[in-house]
Amino acid sequence: MKTLLLTSSLLATQMLIAQPTNDELLQRIEKLESKQSISDKIKLGADYRFSYDNISYKMASGDHVSNPSLLTNRLWLKMAYTEDDHLSFHAKLAYNKVFGQPNLTADNTFDTFDWFGSTTNTDNQLRVKEAYIDYKDSSLFGVNIPWSFGVGRRPTTYNQLISLRDDEAASSPLGHIVCAEFDGGHLGFNLAGVTGISGAYIKFAAGRGLSTVQPSVYPTPLAKSGSNINMFDTNIVFYSDKKLHTEMQLLHATNLVDITNAGYDNTGTFSPANYNATLHTVGDMNLGSFMVKYTEPSLHNSIFFASFAISQTDPKSGERMLGSSDKKTGTSYWVGAQTQSFLSKRGKWGIEYNHGSKYFRSFTYSEDTVAGSKLAARGDAYEVYFTEYLYKELSCQIRYTYIDYKYTGSQGFFGSQTGTPMLISDLTQAPASGSDLAKNVVDTAQDIRIYLRYRF
Repeated sequence: MKTLLLTSSLLATQMLIAQPTNDELLQRIEKLESKQSISDKIKLGADYRFSYDNISYKMASGDHVSNPSLLTNRLWLKMAYTEDDHLSFHAKLAYNKVFGQPNLTADNTFDTFDWFGSTTNTDNQLRVKEAYIDYKDSSLFGVNIPWSFGVGRRPTTYNQLISLRDDEAASSPLGHIVCAEFDGGHLGFNLAGVTGISGAYIKFAAGRGLSTVQPSVYPTPLAKSGSNINMFDTNIVFYSDKKLHTEMQLLHATNLVDITNAGYDNTGTFSPANYNATLHTVGDMNLGSFMVKYTEPSLHNSIFFASFAISQTDPKSGERMLGSSDKKTGTSYWVGAQTQSFLSKRGKWGIEYNHGSKYFRSFTYSEDTVAGSKLAARGDAYEVYFTEYLYKELSCQIRYTYIDYKYTGSQGFFGSQTGTPMLISDLTQAPASGSDLAKNVVDTAQDIRIYLRYRF
């Protein structure tokens, strides 16, 4: 009996000793809440897409070039952290690769240009597509004007309107004139409260598309060695509600470039000895775009849109842009419609058409069309697509894109070597059709794409 009492007494004493104090309990609770809080703030995700493309090109020479079985992987790794109602951080890593091909040889300067490094299929590298911080507040100096500020590698691809066919949440730039990766920042103001206009908003942004600095091995590492490419733009939302959205973007780009010599002479003959891919500055450019998008709920939330874009060159003294030393203006219009499919509520079917004039130039190098940006076309582009969800977030798409070029230079840069518009019909006639230039100029392009995509 004494032994039993002694054992019970020892157990009771140990329990009293092991029992945490109120402070210790509070500390444990705070640690658990802190871990839970961090878990709630972090969002991780991935987006994988397998694509099959059947691409074919008709050249100005009459030759046909094709790839009937292009297979590619695309992987996005996404992360976001929300500190509180004001501050957040976002990042996205991107990987694009052709099946069975770890690295494609870069034949010219364009293949490694920073504007579309993570949207091309040239190698198997994992690149930083986005990395930026955002700050927002509900008032500005005590006035009811919600505002936001952000800086970093911004989300400037899969932009408004082009995002519809890509089944992607739209980034803020207008996709008619901008679809390229940039490092920069923005300052935005929600003016709906002070103006009484639904959705009224204005945003100022600036970015750097190319920095010219000395290599690290130079005696003066990272010293400025030339003219940087800078971009400044303003987005204005005039009105926006559940049905109607109207917006304009104005953009000014400085110190745009072209290669020094494409290697062709006046007869269209190519000479490797003359080819020089070194970039040099040719001038500035102004662009503008205005869009109207209308959603009709009674028609299964069908979307109808129209967009108009304009570009104008401003050559430097002694330089030529798009083949001319004078300012040249180009225009483009783009219309489309998207509706819910009759197979499922989440499925979307769409059709689009766009036309670009002789001197039109856009910054849509990162557009997700492997045959080349359809919105950059100096000519006509037609597209139809069907997107369906097979199971939860597993989706598939069938898309057909056809581009009929009227002028050369749609996929080039801004000078006379890659941007000069020439009537393709002139190159299709003898003797020009037998030239080296005609063999490298695309007359028509088409792409049949089928993809399978999963995201979480």
